[in-house]
Order: sequence, then C-alpha cells, then structure tokens
Amino acid sequence: MDENVVRVRNLRKEYGNRAVVDDVSFDIARGETFALLGPNGAGKTTTVEILEGFRRRTGGEVSVLGEDPGKAGLAWKARIGVVLQSAGEFGAFTVREQIRQFAGFFPKPRDVDEVIAAVGLEAQAGMRVNKLSGGQQRRVDVALGIVGSPDLLFLDEPTTGFDPQARLDFWAMIKGLSHDGTTILLTTHYLEEAAHLADRVGIIVGGQLGAIGPVDTIGGEDARTPIVRWTDAGTRHEQRTREPGRFVADLVARAGAEPADVEIVRPTLEDIYLDLVSNDDGAADAADAPVKEESR
Repeated sequence: MDENVVRVRNLRKEYGNRAVVDDVSFDIARGETFALLGPNGAGKTTTVEILEGFRRRTGGEVSVLGEDPGKAGLAWKARIGVVLQSAGEFGAFTVREQIRQFAGFFPKPRDVDEVIAAVGLEAQAGMRVNKLSGGQQRRVDVALGIVGSPDLLFLDEPTTGFDPQARLDFWAMIKGLSHDGTTILLTTHYLEEAAHLADRVGIIVGGQLGAIGPVDTIGGEDARTPIVRWTDAGTRHEQRTREPGRFVADLVARAGAEPADVEIVRPTLEDIYLDLVSNDDGAADAADAPVKEESR
C-alpha cells in the first residue's frame, strides 16, 4: 500500500463566516480500509461529500484517484463506487436484472454473476429486489457500488438497522472486498464495526481531525493506558497504569486481601472516541447544513 488513493491537505469548508471543516489533512493508501468517525454535526459528512465531488470546498487541496473531485469528469466518476446510507428504490427488477442494468453504465464493469457471488446473493439472484429482506437489499446496494470495478468504494453507515447476525455477515463481505484490493472509505456510528473492518481510523471533532492512526494505536499511548478500578472502605478508586497486574499485586500486599470489586479496563476504540468527543458541542458542521450545492 505505497500509493495514496486519497490525499487531503488543510481542507476547509465554510458556510457564511463559519468553518464546518477546518484544516483537515489525511491520506488513504491503495487497498486500505479507512474509517472516518465523528458525532453528528462534526464535519464528517461534509468531508466525505467533498471527496465524492458532491460539495465544493472553500480551501485546501484534495486529490482522489489523482484528480480534484471538484473538477473531475465522467471517467473519474466511473472509478468510484458510492453506497449511501439509505437503500435505493428498486422497483420490480430481479437482483440479476438490477445489477446487469447498472453494469451497463460503466466502461469496464465486473462480471454480473461474479458480483452477485461477492455479495452473497447467489440464491436470491432471480428474486425481485423489493421482496428481499433489508439486509439483502443492502447487499444489492453494495453490488451496485462495486459492479463498475471501482478503485475506491465509499460506504456510508452500511449496517444501520441490521440485526447482529446480518451485521456479522456484512462485515465478512466487506472484508472479502478489502482482501480483493478494493480501497474503502467507511463512515459508521458503530465503533465495533470500525475496529473490526478498518486498518486505520480518523476521528473528526468540531470540524477538525482529533486523532488518526491504526485502530490498535489510535489516541496515543497515554489514552490506551489500562485503568485499574477498585473499592476501598466504600469509596470507588481508579488508577491508570502501564503495569496493571503489578499494581493490583501491590494493592493486595498492602491490604492483605484482594480489593473489593477490582477490575482492569483496557481502553477500546469506543472509549477513546467517547473521550475525544465528550467536549464537542456539535456545532461545527451545519451539515451537513441545508445549503444547496452544485449538482455533479
């Protein structure tokens, strides 16, 4: 993964006199799955829509697949796949008919049956899409997103409304796409989903990038330091320490017995995310604002 598919430098988006995205910079390497996280109104949606070419930026530099998405043409659009949060309206087409029709929009589409197999809908290929379950329809959305052989796939909240098993099945499908070399930009409110699927994550807070890095190092060493919690004389205590086992052993030695309600907590991506956004007032992104952008 030595080539950057996405390059963002000092990105800024203003509505009126207010910046909703302010000095955001990051890269996405070829073949990488990158999760862009943030609370509603933080600037995440605006950032992604600028990368997709649906919104114009106020300042900064953006390159997606080597082109400025604000100026790129149809050939560039054929190289990206976009799976929006809401499922499409499919009418009475069967799965195969729907995907075949969509494949005709692209110069070098993937084989339709190959795509159907990739999203796990071989048994439903002859069924009408509007008769499928919600999870199966979401797989059709992804099939439409990848049938054009995109170099970059945008996934916006792909498993919203899924039951636990459907979510696990969907994750397996996305992992398969990643293993096949598809570069993926994922937005999701499920922190477990980001931790499971992403190679790296970026967290936007108040229009700025609060943290970025691999899932297992995001937030830095201090944020990932384990926390020991215990009760003594009815009072709850906690202490961050890089040696939690030794710390608990010292507590036992001093007290002559194991402390009450002792637990060792190793911060997860969700813990780090919540800590970063806890002071955000949600006012950065108008969102996401009802501002009419030039249609592309």
